[in-house]
Amino acid sequence: MLRNGVDIIEIERLAEINPAIRARFIRRVYTESEKAICGDNNTCLAGRFAAKEAVSKVLGTGIGEIRWKDIEILKGEAGEPLIVLHAFAKEKEVALGIQTWAISISHSRTFAIAFVIAQ
Repeated sequence: MLRNGVDIIEIERLAEINPAIRARFIRRVYTESEKAICGDNNTCLAGRFAAKEAVSKVLGTGIGEIRWKDIEILKGEAGEPLIVLHAFAKEKEVALGIQTWAISISHSRTFAIAFVIAQ
């Protein structure tokens, strides 16, 4: 069975986060590895945010039941995005029998979008 999820976000939303809460938001949403990949690049952060949302849709839970850091979007050898699941997200993957993931992240000047397929 194929499952899919998609999410789109305005990159500007990340740029407009109040500086007083931005650091807390980034700590809550992104793993240390993701922060090392993106630094303070809003386009990169937005792409990973959309990817986490898309993965949560594939798992049928949305964010909430699964925590942000349970879904990690890393980089492969060629720079391609890779999905790594932890904690309850990993448990859901196993329960659903998901063995294969495919992910694509794209950006325009204003939007970041992620599309995820699992089998």
